[in-house]
Amino acid sequence: MSKAQETRSHIIQQSASVFNRQGYAGASMSDIMQATGLKKGGIYNHFKSKDELAFAAFDYAVEQVSRRYFRALREQKGAIAQLMAIVHTFCTSTDEIPFEGGCPLMNTAIDSDDAHPALRARVQQAMTRWQNLIIHVVSKGIEEGDIHSTVVPEAIATILISTLEGALMMTQLYGDRIHLDRAQDHLQAYITTLLKTDS
Repeated sequence: MSKAQETRSHIIQQSASVFNRQGYAGASMSDIMQATGLKKGGIYNHFKSKDELAFAAFDYAVEQVSRRYFRALREQKGAIAQLMAIVHTFCTSTDEIPFEGGCPLMNTAIDSDDAHPALRARVQQAMTRWQNLIIHVVSKGIEEGDIHSTVVPEAIATILISTLEGALMMTQLYGDRIHLDRAQDHLQAYITTLLKTDS
């Protein structure tokens, strides 16, 4: 990696926490300068605009989270175990992801709502990939006979994501992870009901 690539990577990594914690509108160039230790000119040598930097920082944040999911899924066999792993990974991400502020999807979705169409579109793409991951796991489970054939994969994706993101919002709002813990317990029990048994 060249010096320029190292600097660009450093800017993206440090900016990811700033944008994720303060939001697109709330994050000023002064905040980014302070986080990166660079002057404005040094930042704009690598990014044409704040938009371009925000997109790169968001993509980086999502990539870090996605890697944890794929790593967790590779370690599990069977749809039920993989769904459990998705829930567990989400509930522990706030402790292990290398940037501050919680879930970049939820944060950026709220921040970009109607105010920044390009950023909103990027969030939708990332959310769709997450939904499709869950849909794929459930669909494969149905094909392999592990999950009831009456289960609707798209509905499972909605239930899991909505419950997890809502619990994270409450955890952040109240500063108490009991809400995430309750959601995890509930979803783990719910996932077991999807298991097809020989009866």
